[in-house]
Amino acid sequence: MNSTRRRSGPPLLRGVIRTPYYVLTTGLAVIFLYPILWTMIESFSAQPGSAQTDGYGLGNYTTLVSYQAGLGVYLMNSLVISLVAVLVTLVLSLLGGYAFARFNFPGKNLLFLLTLSILMVPYATLLIPLVIWLKYLHLNNTLVGVGIVLAVFQLPFAVFMMRISFEAIPREVEEAALIDGCGTFGALRRVLIFAVKPGLITVGIFAFLAAWNDFMVPLYLLGGDKQPLPLALVNMRQQVMGVIDYGATEAGVVVLMVPCVVLFLSLQRHYVRGFMSGALKG
Repeated sequence: MNSTRRRSGPPLLRGVIRTPYYVLTTGLAVIFLYPILWTMIESFSAQPGSAQTDGYGLGNYTTLVSYQAGLGVYLMNSLVISLVAVLVTLVLSLLGGYAFARFNFPGKNLLFLLTLSILMVPYATLLIPLVIWLKYLHLNNTLVGVGIVLAVFQLPFAVFMMRISFEAIPREVEEAALIDGCGTFGALRRVLIFAVKPGLITVGIFAFLAAWNDFMVPLYLLGGDKQPLPLALVNMRQQVMGVIDYGATEAGVVVLMVPCVVLFLSLQRHYVRGFMSGALKG
């Protein structure tokens, strides 16, 4: 008992030791949160060249809602693209990660390295070939085509995450399912998929955030009323006589931010567990 007290030290000493930690974390929180809070406040305030001319109100949001095809159309386009990207990423990374973790086949490590090497290629250099590829598949200028392209860019990281998630699961769990009569895919569907749920949620969050906020791929592949909200915001910025509508732009940033914050906060516990799954192996 006394030795424990001697190791921990008096409360005052522990407080002094932890003070730099508290100061550092508080400073980092202010650095990250200040731009977000500033944007949220300014989206309700009067801005030069914006609809909100005096005091605080919803004038900037009114401009955003009524811009061209309407905010609802652009939000729906972003949602469709993001859901397609998440679905494709989850299915392919689940199967790919399971194959790399559980099966031995010639060239497995080489193929895995080639998959990871895609991360080192700037994806802007692949857009022109992908445009031609989508034309052959009759998916050019479609929301589904853009979602598939964004999923392709997420797959290297997703497969890596799912491989370490499966490797963190003892083989005895899968062997018990096989003994009970499950086949390979039966064990995956009925047992293993629940064991790697934190990894799947982590992959899904990353895929959603990347697709929801992406600008370059829709810029190359979409046009007209099919553009998602990030692309619509850029087109909306410059209004009459070249004056930039900062108020409507900030309102759009807030609208873009809300789903991401809600999704992350609601799934934060699984997100952390997904990243820790590989570290806890063995």
